[in-house]
Amino acid sequence: MPANFAIKEITKNSVTLTWEPPILDGGSKIKQYHVEKRESTRKVYSPVTTCHKMSWKIEPLVEGSIYFFRVLAENEWGIGLPAETPEPLKISEVPQPPGKVTVLDVTRNSVSLKWEKPDHDGGSRISHYEIEMQSKDSDKWTLCAQCKYLETTVTSLAQGEEYQFRVIAVNSKGKSDSRLLANPVVVKDLVIEPDIRPKLTQYSVQVGYDLKIEVPIAGHPKPVITWTKDGAALKQTTRINVVDSARNTHLTIKEATKYDGGLYSINITNMHGSKDATIEVITLDKPGPPTGPIKMDDISAESVTLTWEPPSYTGGCPISNYVVQKRDTTTTNWVVVSATVARNTLKVTNLKTGAEYQFRICAENRYGKSYAIDSEPVLAQYPFKDAIFGYHIERKEKNTDGGSSISHYVIQKRETSRLAWTVVASDCGATMFKVTKLLMGNEYIFRVMAVNKFGTGEPLESAPVIMRNQFVTPGPPQELEIANIARDSMTVCWTRPEVDGGSDIAGYIVEKRDRAGIRWTKCNKRRVTDLRFRVTGLTEDHEYEFRLSAENAAGVGQPTEPTPYTKACDPTFEPGPPTNAHVVDTSKNSITLAWSRPIYDGGVDIQGYAVEICKADEDEWTLCTPPTGVNATSFKITKLTEHQEYKVQVCAINKLGIGEPAEILGTVKPVDSAFVSVKVLDTPGAPVNFTVKDIKKNSVNLVWEPPLIDGGARVKHYFVEKRESTRKAYSNISNKCTRNSFHVGDLNEGVIYYFRVMAENEYGVGLAAETAEPVKTSEVPLPVGKVTLTEVTKTTASMAWEKPDHD
Repeated sequence: MPANFAIKEITKNSVTLTWEPPILDGGSKIKQYHVEKRESTRKVYSPVTTCHKMSWKIEPLVEGSIYFFRVLAENEWGIGLPAETPEPLKISEVPQPPGKVTVLDVTRNSVSLKWEKPDHDGGSRISHYEIEMQSKDSDKWTLCAQCKYLETTVTSLAQGEEYQFRVIAVNSKGKSDSRLLANPVVVKDLVIEPDIRPKLTQYSVQVGYDLKIEVPIAGHPKPVITWTKDGAALKQTTRINVVDSARNTHLTIKEATKYDGGLYSINITNMHGSKDATIEVITLDKPGPPTGPIKMDDISAESVTLTWEPPSYTGGCPISNYVVQKRDTTTTNWVVVSATVARNTLKVTNLKTGAEYQFRICAENRYGKSYAIDSEPVLAQYPFKDAIFGYHIERKEKNTDGGSSISHYVIQKRETSRLAWTVVASDCGATMFKVTKLLMGNEYIFRVMAVNKFGTGEPLESAPVIMRNQFVTPGPPQELEIANIARDSMTVCWTRPEVDGGSDIAGYIVEKRDRAGIRWTKCNKRRVTDLRFRVTGLTEDHEYEFRLSAENAAGVGQPTEPTPYTKACDPTFEPGPPTNAHVVDTSKNSITLAWSRPIYDGGVDIQGYAVEICKADEDEWTLCTPPTGVNATSFKITKLTEHQEYKVQVCAINKLGIGEPAEILGTVKPVDSAFVSVKVLDTPGAPVNFTVKDIKKNSVNLVWEPPLIDGGARVKHYFVEKRESTRKAYSNISNKCTRNSFHVGDLNEGVIYYFRVMAENEYGVGLAAETAEPVKTSEVPLPVGKVTLTEVTKTTASMAWEKPDHD
């Protein structure tokens, strides 16, 4: 096995292995080394590479994963014993330095520090942080604290002394670089008078929702903070909570009630003074009931005037209207007189003479209706007794059907700004009717007249009513983003509007505009209810902007601001490594190499190639070409040292950057020679004359001949693979076949397969030879069953037989 196998370097995605030749070479020169790896969760090693050097850098590895590694030497007699890592290795490195370091507090003998987590922990969990300090007159850094968290207090400092601090992150791989505090700190008590500056002086919260108020404060020593409400100390509960920090005080009210509204005062005090601030909290809710009692004036046989006072609690917003109802005391049914009363008085008409009524009033704002207040019962009659009897009989007669059944009703309307009535319906048979095609914002009065065979009765008029929608259009959607960009489509994503207008969002309208055009075009034919939409049918390389509108029962709301222009194009990446990189010629101070284009160009044109070189015993690469690269697929590296071993690699460049390198295998020496013998070393070609023989119900035999081109090295073995016709990927059968034939067993009877074979030499696996036609695993059937003679004539014989036991 190789000797002195060791781990030279570990980073977050790579490991560098080193070793020495085996003490026993088996009597034959070592040809190459096999490098293999195994994840700790797996049982089988997988090959990494075969190489001729005594070191190898394995990358890319999965950061934070645990691996085992081993190296095996090979001579002409075969592969020897492995040298393995005795312990598993975690792919990680020392962490990056902590983020910004800030001072939280300073006293006469201590400093409190805070810092941000490192951008990267190196792939291994950070165990703790070390804090070091340096006094003004010293060059020595001293460890003063260790902690697991992102802040600490350094104590026992000398008063009046100036110190500098730095923080170091530590994980299992070691210590990070230090992060220095921006400015030195003088250890003394800070003198800061208390100060408080609320961001707002008034906050609103809807009842049932949460409210959070953050108030910035200042002062040193840390001031004492006191909250009061309406002059009394604020009582903290599970709903109402105050939390203080070094620079802020927070008031949190959960599931607010209307009693949480009021004036909140904040007092902060320290030894240097005191400061106050006041914040008003308005709770938004449906209003309280109107203030009673309900006054009733101008009572007559057919009308009464009601008067009341506004609610003492308006719900934090203006009262929009009052709803007035009436009830004949002989029934329990309440009838709406008017639902749009804007003032605190209303004349109720069309009462039945002599009937006793009770009235009910509730207030309404944008958050709902209040509880109602009821009036005392009142009798609809004139206050003069000698006029009541006859008038009562007359009205009673008029409130009947006139001695004939009602056939239908006539409904009319008029705008309050006009005098003429317009017929809405002339033959309404029901006692309710929906009037449509009214103008938004106009005020209307309606009246109804009953009709029987004797004619049309007197009309009953409604109170004036203004036509308005109870909802408003929603606000614009939020957080508009463009994702999944392709050459003919993009996905638009968003979040719901902050304001829904009082009605559920019914859908969204997505619009696009080409930079070359001026009109917005609707993208969705059907209503979009999701929070994302795939816009298709775009023109490649055109730039588009998008906007969205939300729609509810009141209509389509204002659109969002347009997104930035986005180009419709497929995503692009850095190119892959060039292929077939090799040395063409050398001299005593130069090396000429050539290569072919990468298999994958990253989706954009290759702009050039960069050639890099470094000494074999170093890891610092030097760029030989201009930074923009060269367009040719060959390059001559000059000004080299004769007989010095070099490593050479070449990378492709596109507009997104430099791709992965293709290394020249082994090392290269600049040497001068009169004659150069060039041997092209590459992976082998495909095996030839590949055929399938002896097809059985669960096996086949594969036969082939060696490749015509062996790549300049002996073919070591062959890879044999199979694929079911219903699958796209081949699965490995054997990768150690040394003969030119192979028996494939354990196949499923009746299944159709494809097979392929690939040769491998020391430079890798070559091209595949595949079966041209699919192969069905089956064989000739078994003999038929019993044969019987069913009928015989002088010229014919009829027979019957049983099916074979297996087809």
